[in-house]
Order: sequence, then C-alpha cells, then structure tokens
Amino acid sequence: MDKALLEYEMKKKGVTIEEMCKIIGISRSAFYRKCNGTSEFTQSEIQTIVDYLKLESPMGIFFA
Repeated sequence: MDKALLEYEMKKKGVTIEEMCKIIGISRSAFYRKCNGTSEFTQSEIQTIVDYLKLESPMGIFFA
C-alpha cells in the first residue's frame, strides 16, 4: 500500500479523506488503519477507489 501515492491521486482530483471514506463506506479511523497497513483494503473497496478516482490500475497504489 503506497499511502503517499493514494494521497497524491486524491489531492490531484480534489477528493478529501472524508469524501473518500463516505464513498467507500468506512470510518476515518478505519481508512487510516488501512492506509498505514494495520489492516487491508478489501477488493471491493479498492475497486471503488479506482473507479472513483478514475485510475487506470490499482497496481501502483495497492500492490507492489
């Protein structure tokens, strides 16, 4: 999980953390846990983020 790259893509598109949490359907604390590697994003959460941010692929952010 590349937290900096996710934050960069969110900033580029003008998406706040609060907005992203609402879109994914998780709390802000759960979002931070997932970004910091304490827990992992589910496949559907990853797909929702990719679709919402209009990313070509989840590879750079979610998979090394």
